[in-house]
Amino acid sequence: MTPPQEESRGWSAVRKGKLSRLRFTSLRLRLVVVFGLVSLTAAVSASGIAYWLNREAVLTRTQGAVLRDFEQEMQNRAGSLPADPSQDELQHTAGQMANSSQRFSVLLVGEDSGGRTVYGNSGGLNGFSLEDVPDSLRRAVNKKQDVTGGNKSPYHLYWQRVVDHGTPYLVAGTKVIGGGPTGYMRKSLEPEAKDLNSLAWSLGIATALALIGAALLAQAAATTVLKPVHRLGVAARRLGEGRLDTRLRVSGTDELADLARTFNRAAEALEKRVDDMAARDEASRRFVADMSHELRTPLTAITAVTEVLEEELDAESGSIDPMIEPAVRLVVSETLRLNNLVENLMEVTRFDAGTARLVLDDVDVVDQITACIDARAWLDAVDLDAERGIHARLDPRRLDVILANLIGNALKHGGSPVRVSVAAADDEVVIAVRDHGPGIPEEVLPHVFDRFYKASASRPRSEGSGLGLSIALENAHIHGGEITAANSPEGGAVFTLRLPRDDASDPTRDGEPGEHGEHGEPGEQPVQPVQDKGDYV
Repeated sequence: MTPPQEESRGWSAVRKGKLSRLRFTSLRLRLVVVFGLVSLTAAVSASGIAYWLNREAVLTRTQGAVLRDFEQEMQNRAGSLPADPSQDELQHTAGQMANSSQRFSVLLVGEDSGGRTVYGNSGGLNGFSLEDVPDSLRRAVNKKQDVTGGNKSPYHLYWQRVVDHGTPYLVAGTKVIGGGPTGYMRKSLEPEAKDLNSLAWSLGIATALALIGAALLAQAAATTVLKPVHRLGVAARRLGEGRLDTRLRVSGTDELADLARTFNRAAEALEKRVDDMAARDEASRRFVADMSHELRTPLTAITAVTEVLEEELDAESGSIDPMIEPAVRLVVSETLRLNNLVENLMEVTRFDAGTARLVLDDVDVVDQITACIDARAWLDAVDLDAERGIHARLDPRRLDVILANLIGNALKHGGSPVRVSVAAADDEVVIAVRDHGPGIPEEVLPHVFDRFYKASASRPRSEGSGLGLSIALENAHIHGGEITAANSPEGGAVFTLRLPRDDASDPTRDGEPGEHGEHGEPGEQPVQPVQDKGDYV
């Protein structure tokens, strides 16, 4: 069973994954939001226009029917009243007018024969009263207008919509022309208001459904559009990881299909370019290896001859003609330099081809440093600051190569005394080689480990091959260590070598003696330790 803690972490990861896909920077979310906003705007606009048009149509139709009926009743019934009607006559006429097809409330206002204002309404004492009529409407109804060619009547019918205690009403009023009572009408618009509310709810529900449908449509469109984009992203990541045979499946003729075709063409061109570069690189490495291998045979013979010539030069009664002695010495030195160059090239080829292997042993680091210094007669020029007993599991030959190059370069370019210090930690050994020279220029520091790097273009030739520090760094890397170069605050350059004390996890390590040859075949004896004196300052 899955532990609760791991299950909780799993759910948390799933939730975070979903939230990351829905973050606002997500193209999918932005597409859904844009679709939703557009559909919401369109739906609200359409619903608002539809509601307004229907509202005006309903109110105008109802209002027109009511006003026509009221006007007809005023002409037929109120117009037949005497000029000075009594209250009973007004009350009876108002009741008759209210019984019309529109069923509105009626209020009639007139003056009796005694000059008193009398009222008659269709609802009794608690029915429609003059206080229910807006003042502005009363003033408009009672205002007598001049009769002109464009205005043939001194009084007109006026109406107004009001809301009383939440109920909408249509209130209208007019005066009988030629003398007679003033009539007012009030009609409730509550049925129409309910119909309009139902319409508003229907339009709101339709808007919500349209918004949901737009979101679903946007999701479907986003899936259709973004799925090829997601596949393109996955393919690009695979291509970046080095899987150059990655291709996209092309379907359709739209822009996304064109993008997939462009990606496939780019990936194909990149794969071809990388294959060509790898082939050229492999050919170059093979050429260097073959050249170095072929040079070793004649160099062996030449080296033997130069050793004989060197012995003759060092003999007390040498038979070398003094006139040719400088030439002989030049041949001897250049032969040794060429021999070192060939050995270094073969070593570099092994690193580039990945065939270099470690032969690990339990090494006393201080004893190894002492042996390196003693073998090269550097005892008088090197100060060793270390205590014996610091052990590490290293390759003695490759450690000797690193030390020879670091100390040799310090002696050549920094000058003696060169100080070598050793410090041990639980998991690593730190060896620092410091000279007392002018130091390394800041612009040169990043390049001291580059192959064939020359700090000065005016000194293209030196005793070394320019590969020594590069080989030393590769030997440190194959141990799982590192070499850094810096300038000491007290003056001079400091090269710091860090090596793990015991790390058998490196797949390039081999516990058996022997070393791969320059062509990657086992059985050839390891090359002798090299010391390079190439320029770094």
